[in-house]
Amino acid sequence: MKRREFMTLIGGAAATWPLAVSGQQSERMRRIGVLMPIAADDPEALLRIAAFTQGLREFGWIEGRNVRVDYRWAGANGEKARQNALELTASAADVIFALGNVSVAPLLEASRTVPIVFAVVPDPVGAGFRGPDTAPGYCVERP
Repeated sequence: MKRREFMTLIGGAAATWPLAVSGQQSERMRRIGVLMPIAADDPEALLRIAAFTQGLREFGWIEGRNVRVDYRWAGANGEKARQNALELTASAADVIFALGNVSVAPLLEASRTVPIVFAVVPDPVGAGFRGPDTAPGYCVERP
């Protein structure tokens, strides 16, 4: 490739790059809230977040590109879980993912309008998380 052809190629790419970037930026950034009943520095937390991020990627959701994920860590502190639930429901999240009963209960108390997807809840009906009067709680179960 000659120098002029190379410069033309680079110049053309530079001229169209701002258009491509602005086209990508017009896509709405979705927000996911995540409430975890473990501490952020728990080794299990890193594994769970890595799996969650990988699952999102498999469906085309790339953090920072088309989705923003707001994590909250409550540990075993029920009051912290309630505070985090209030923050997440007020954050304009499109959906909130909760892990376990300790996370789901405060979220359902904080909002009945934000969709809540949850996992690791042994008896969602018995806990009052499912049923016609408890929507929008959704259960995600492992196969």
